[in-house]
Parts: sequence; structure tokens; C-alpha cells
Amino acid sequence: MQTISGIIYLILIACLLPYVFTVIAKKTAGFKGRDNQNPRDFLAKTTGLAARANAAQQNSFESLPLFIAAILMAEYMVVPQAVIMTFGIAYIVLRIVYGICYLANWATLRTIVWTLSLLCPICLLLLVIKLT
Repeated sequence: MQTISGIIYLILIACLLPYVFTVIAKKTAGFKGRDNQNPRDFLAKTTGLAARANAAQQNSFESLPLFIAAILMAEYMVVPQAVIMTFGIAYIVLRIVYGICYLANWATLRTIVWTLSLLCPICLLLLVIKLT
């Protein structure tokens, strides 16, 4: 039961991470309640740090389906918990580093970290394929 809760925490953290970047984007852009009529349009018009935080938020949402599918499939196919947790934690850490790289405007490092984070769920799915 404890291992299942670890997987749930991984998924929860991955799902909440994009919202951290949303808050950063809105705070740095001076988002106010009156802008809430069309917040996507507001964020699309931002520049600098706010625009990069918004892009990190969007990319974080885009990467979620692959991560969640990989974690759940690995659990379903009884991939060892240590392996699932290792790839899951690595994904979370890499996604945080990715966001930091995006905010700091370190494009090359950001791309490297993005690739590494993408490999985490891909490796899990490859293990699932191997077990079938």
C-alpha cells in the first residue's frame, strides 16, 4: 500500500507543477483580478520572464499524459516499484530543473533537460513492452 501512495504522490506533484509556473507567469506579468475575463489572452501577450513561465507551464501540461500513462502502465504491468519510483522521481526533478532553465532563459540546457525528462516515461514504457 505504501508504494501505491508513492505513485499517487508522483502523479499529484507532476499535475500541480504546471500551476507553479502559471503563478510565476501571472505574478511577474502583474496579472490582476480584472484580467481574469481572458487570462489566456493576457498570458499570450506577456514578454520576458512571464512569457517564459507561461511557456514552461504549457509544456508541463503537454508532458503530463505520457508521464501518467507510463506510470500507470508500469504499475499495472508490475514493473518493480523501485524502478517506477526512480524514473518517476527523476522525471519530477528534471521537470523542475527544466522550469528553472526556462525561467533563466538557458535554452540549450533546457533542451537537454527536456530530453532527459522525456526519456523517463519512455524508458518505463519500454520496460512495459518488454514485460508483454
